[in-house]
Amino acid sequence: MDSFDAEVIWEILYNKTRPFGQQGSVINALSGLDIAIWDLKGKELGQPIYNLLGGKFREKVEAYATGFYRVENGNYPQDLVEEAKSYVKAGFKGIKLKAGFGIEKDIELVKEVRAEIGFDIKLMVDFNASYNQAIARRIMLELEDEKVHFFEEPLPPEDIKGYKALRNLTGSFVAAGENMFGKISMKNWLEAGALDIYQPDLCSAGGFTEMKKMTSLAEAFNSQLIPHVWGSGIGLAASLQYVANIAPTPISKFPAELMLEFDQSSHPFRLALIKNGIEFEDGYIKIPDKPGIGVDVDTSIIEDFKIN
Repeated sequence: MDSFDAEVIWEILYNKTRPFGQQGSVINALSGLDIAIWDLKGKELGQPIYNLLGGKFREKVEAYATGFYRVENGNYPQDLVEEAKSYVKAGFKGIKLKAGFGIEKDIELVKEVRAEIGFDIKLMVDFNASYNQAIARRIMLELEDEKVHFFEEPLPPEDIKGYKALRNLTGSFVAAGENMFGKISMKNWLEAGALDIYQPDLCSAGGFTEMKKMTSLAEAFNSQLIPHVWGSGIGLAASLQYVANIAPTPISKFPAELMLEFDQSSHPFRLALIKNGIEFEDGYIKIPDKPGIGVDVDTSIIEDFKIN
């Protein structure tokens, strides 16, 4: 089929694979294919994908550092406090902690990091669906004085009512969405009014074709969408193209601008795969303007790391 049939291809493949699951690995695979199709279309036209989506609202986007993975024999929370300091020194204006290790440990980590970095740096906390509503409520209330910008995925994605109960509990935003797949899932979350920030992932939720529909739904509900970004350099570059085209919500004289998740955890070839085509400076990443996803891919990296 033709690369300009992106939406036709998406709908055909989604309907053919529906019996194997409307969420999870099937949509992950379809997302990868869709991103490749849009990249091809952009290269054929000599245009970055954001132009094919309708243009760019911004030349650069504020990036926040995510990482804070724990390793065996680590010294916690001291090691993570030092990691946080390194990101602030590197120019990040926001950081996201990895939590979900128990009530006391999570509270201690957030308080220790906040005491070290001060209140000028945005601080987010990601629980990766570790708790139920009662435990999450206690943690959020205990941390109210730390002015957490958003609490991400405190509950399993199946508990939409639980998320709605946590929303407006404190002054911090409640965010989730990396386990949100496609427009139907997005519709269900939006109708429930469950979140302050919706975080579908371009590489998981359906690629550009489906995500532009999810974005329109969020706009219709006047709700902020800040994509989740995690994985390879290709996913990062593609997400930058997508982020360029998302309108701030709400559009106003001083809109609430979105941010980009920039994973800083150990990865053998994250940026080498895209020939280090990402420019980070003073807390911001420039939106690449080359055709397609905006970067070149070094396929020899894949050969070096393949195991089959």
